Amino acid sequence: MNDLRSARFYAILDTGYVPRERWTAVCRALLLGGAAVIQLRAKRETAAERRGLLEEILPLFVPAAVVAAPPPLVINDDLALALAYPGLGLHVGQDDLAPQLARARLGPDRLLGLSTHSPAQAAAAQALPAGTLDYFAVGPVFATPTKPDYTPVGLELVRHVAASRPTLPWFCIGGIKRTNLTEVRAAGADRVVVVSEILTAADPAALIREYRAHL
Repeated sequence: MNDLRSARFYAILDTGYVPRERWTAVCRALLLGGAAVIQLRAKRETAAERRGLLEEILPLFVPAAVVAAPPPLVINDDLALALAYPGLGLHVGQDDLAPQLARARLGPDRLLGLSTHSPAQAAAAQALPAGTLDYFAVGPVFATPTKPDYTPVGLELVRHVAASRPTLPWFCIGGIKRTNLTEVRAAGADRVVVVSEILTAADPAALIREYRAHL
């Protein structure tokens, strides 16, 4: 399994916020900022369009192209795309491919993560056989335009998961900003995913460094 215990900041490169003409530049900024994981999320695009977006940024993940040791690159809910290139990870949701099946297809060495939205889902993620997941995400903690159809889970779920002392690394996601980061930390989280505030920032790399300093 991939060791994410020291990871603190997870970035998502999302086509909902990043136009194609800025795609590569923003990805470069995520790398320069020191994101521990970067996920490619292109929900509205076709499989062919996702492949094109991926191929545009893959050269940045060659060691020393931007940073000496690039972080893992994870594909959101597209197993075929992840498997088409060496080393890519996969992130799945509750309605996507089951984690056990995803792991069987991915093999033991690729990163696999799962979204959870309730105490039961978080418990189920932790109860999966060892080696199935590398991490799970908890959210959306606050209301977020990234996923407007999801009801925020609030800080209570963060406290609940923190109290369960997971052995798996876990990340809080959804509406997290500098203005509420202190609340999230106080609830027991020490790893976050930030989407809109980073992707719309004038200097995403500097903002990631600021988050990392607080985490």
